[in-house]
Amino acid sequence: MMSRRDIYYKLHSGKNSNLKYYVRSYLRELMPRWLYTRQLEGLLRQVGQRPDKEELLQRAGYYNKLTNGADIDWQAWQEQAVSVKNQPMTNQSAYYHDAMEVARYFDAKLRWILLSGDITHVPQLPTIVKSRPLGDDNQNSVLLNMDKKRHFLFVNDQKAFRDKRNVAIFRGDLGPRKENRNVFMRRFADGQSPLVDAASTNCWEEHPEWQQQKLTIGEHLDYKFIMSLEGNDVASNLKWVMSSNSVAVTPRLTCETWFMEGTLKPNYHYIEVKDDFSDLEERLQYYIDHPEEAEAIIQHAHEYVAQFRDQQREKLISILVLKKYFSILNTESA
Repeated sequence: MMSRRDIYYKLHSGKNSNLKYYVRSYLRELMPRWLYTRQLEGLLRQVGQRPDKEELLQRAGYYNKLTNGADIDWQAWQEQAVSVKNQPMTNQSAYYHDAMEVARYFDAKLRWILLSGDITHVPQLPTIVKSRPLGDDNQNSVLLNMDKKRHFLFVNDQKAFRDKRNVAIFRGDLGPRKENRNVFMRRFADGQSPLVDAASTNCWEEHPEWQQQKLTIGEHLDYKFIMSLEGNDVASNLKWVMSSNSVAVTPRLTCETWFMEGTLKPNYHYIEVKDDFSDLEERLQYYIDHPEEAEAIIQHAHEYVAQFRDQQREKLISILVLKKYFSILNTESA
């Protein structure tokens, strides 16, 4: 039986609605494909007419770093790639729906490799993924905005930074693939620091006593600092934290998604701390004592988030990413 707190969280979590997302996704699946494919040329013309055309092309190039097919193992490609029309439902259906939302504008005979889930390795073949490790040799990881109902969420925070509590809040799952969170909890769980409120949201067998109830996004916004710690890949809360009047705090980032985490600047868009969190209290106290510097970080974060708010613009960039992918991977030599 659900407790009153569980019911409150369900109603006020602040997260995107699963029901709304899936109703919209399945209705889109029922629409004839030709309604979308006939729009492709017009959408590409829109790109050429926009004053921010170069920025759109730059972002598309960031997500899709492929240059040509010279280094591709074409035999392996033929064995693994499937046509868009024959793409099976992924284990996590949101990845399928988000990828097909863009792919429906293209010929259904075009082939791709779509990999769902939290991906922290670079595939051997050019693959559509949600996340990839940061680095110079990750061109086979072609990013699309997938699982966006969970990851792409922004808030309208009405509370000023200076009116919030002088504490960093963390609520998140723990587990064997989240060692950075485990390191953090060992240092700050059970009220070990007056500047840090840390608890897990799942019952981790090694430390079940660390579990507390989940907080809504609105409840997080009562704190000046919000820990944004990578989990299986990126931290899912980083986007909404950076749209708020609180400051994201994290060690050096290792993965990225459509949010282009690799372009974020430490101590400009977020507060960076050491991997072992040994300097966390010192860093928090510094920004408590220098609120104007924290507010500058918040402003820079808001400016960064602004580029993702225009849904039509995001659609055009997604189409450019897939157009380049299909053009390289569906040549006669393939």
